Amino acid sequence: MSTATAESRPYHHGDLSRALVDAARKILETDGPAALSLRAVAREAGVSPAAPYHHFKDKAELLEAVAHEGWHELDVALSTARASTEDPRARMTNLGVAYVCFARDNPALYRVMYDRSRDKDALPDQLKDDGAYCQVRDTINENGGGHVSDIDLELATIAAWCAGHGLAEMIGFKQFAPLKELLGGEEAFLRAVFEHLGMFAKFTAIQD
Repeated sequence: MSTATAESRPYHHGDLSRALVDAARKILETDGPAALSLRAVAREAGVSPAAPYHHFKDKAELLEAVAHEGWHELDVALSTARASTEDPRARMTNLGVAYVCFARDNPALYRVMYDRSRDKDALPDQLKDDGAYCQVRDTINENGGGHVSDIDLELATIAAWCAGHGLAEMIGFKQFAPLKELLGGEEAFLRAVFEHLGMFAKFTAIQD
């Protein structure tokens, strides 16, 4: 569709906000953040250049909406992984694998999620209450039989989250390729790494 056609076409989207977020994600994944602008998003969504301003005052606000969606999708991914087994230790491994796979499959979205959170005074809403962060914290608490102190629980959750984030940043390193092949693929490699962390050993000991 030409720019002229998009600019002159009347607005017909039933959910313009949704269409704009989808368009922003497509641009981010295919062309990178430098290519993102409200005009580019409008063109991708097939609406007039003025249409995005009915929902987002600027690019930063649009990126907030994109990040919000990313945190929600991560929460869903972790929730699904957590529900796939009744074993608390297996749940921790599943959470780690799901986290890294989400980051690997949505690299631009993952980067926006953290870029929009880094300078905030509080964690995004999706990391609080019943969100992704709590999926990890609650599973650690299950490993400890519910007897982990609040400070230990918080520190262990941060440690687990940082471990997942670190592996997500490094999963594409070529140096890991031989080990991935030896273990039977990338997911098997991820599982092996998380199973060897040992960071939950003392909570398991408390439970035993």
